Amino acid sequence: MVNGALNHGIEDDAIERAVIRPTSFIPVYQPEIGPIEKAYVNDCLDTSWISSLGKYVERFEADIARISGVSHGIAVANGTVALHLAHHCLNLQPGDEVLVPTFTYIASVNTITQCGARPVFVESRADDWLMDVEDARSKITKRTKGIVPVHLFGAVSDMDSIMELAKEHDLYVLEDCAEALGSTRGGRPAGSFGHAGSFSFFGNKTVTTGEGGMVVAREEELATHMRLTKGQGQDPNRRYWHDRMGFNYRMTNIAAAIGCAQMERFEETLARKAEIAALYKNYLSDAPVQFQQLPDDVVSSNWLISLLLPANVDRDVLMETLKSEGVDSRPVFYCSHHLPMYADDSEKNNSFPIAEDIAARGISLPSYPSMTDDMVKWVCTALIAAIENDQRLAIE
Repeated sequence: MVNGALNHGIEDDAIERAVIRPTSFIPVYQPEIGPIEKAYVNDCLDTSWISSLGKYVERFEADIARISGVSHGIAVANGTVALHLAHHCLNLQPGDEVLVPTFTYIASVNTITQCGARPVFVESRADDWLMDVEDARSKITKRTKGIVPVHLFGAVSDMDSIMELAKEHDLYVLEDCAEALGSTRGGRPAGSFGHAGSFSFFGNKTVTTGEGGMVVAREEELATHMRLTKGQGQDPNRRYWHDRMGFNYRMTNIAAAIGCAQMERFEETLARKAEIAALYKNYLSDAPVQFQQLPDDVVSSNWLISLLLPANVDRDVLMETLKSEGVDSRPVFYCSHHLPMYADDSEKNNSFPIAEDIAARGISLPSYPSMTDDMVKWVCTALIAAIENDQRLAIE
């Protein structure tokens, strides 16, 4: 199909006509694991420091805190418990409410519910797909306790406005930075604006530990509370004495070792992902698709290349067409208020037309650092051909 499309449909100079199909399937993402990761893991095995204590945990915490522009990093088992730990230690109580975008990965919402609190869904903005601050303002009640701005796909929310709103109503702000390690707004890193920020190091993240997460914070008192709470609330100076409710949310030294190795080429990874993003935008400059539109002061980590398809394109059919051409893809997230466990909430009666439109038309494309320029060309060629074919069939 793609070669046929090249013969009749793609005349723009943005994509050369001689595009060679890769010999292997192009996944949406694959982690880059090299000799340094293996050496550090073997060091853990050789020295028997394989659990939650060890030099790599402290080193990784320091690395992420530095990148995030804060004083403290607390390594945990995954990005979801990073959110839950922060909510818990920020004293979120049953019956409280927390403002959160409906268009987000479900962990941003579930961790509020896990504290016995109620997620209050907020509309997205059409340009950057992030939290609409004015809609958030309209939904504050006497029960509102916090705000969770989610920095989706590497973009950074309007944090100045969010922090101003939070200060006005005495709310805490927990930044969900799972997809935004290395992103900045106004020169400030994601995670440095709120009372706390959370990161994920799942296998598809810019930096991976396999599974893993991190909470970052500026204030020492909060950081200490989270550090003790993640380890069952044990007094660090009195073994088996637990002075607070706690969890076992610790990261292993082995996972942290992988993270430390990943951080050694972090800037190189960000640079390559920026190049890939620029290639996509160039090759698709005349295609009927829409990328996130970011303010000039936002530098994205370009976690995943995501875009909106034309409204008349059947996304599921298009994704199957891409798959037949050796290209993996993913839909973006469903709106949380459409999911069964939240659909019966009174929020279902609210209107979220922008978030619903993004969720219905969004698609994520391959964008891992080891992709070649030719792979990006092929993905773009296949995407344009699939859109043209879908639109032609719709007309017929």
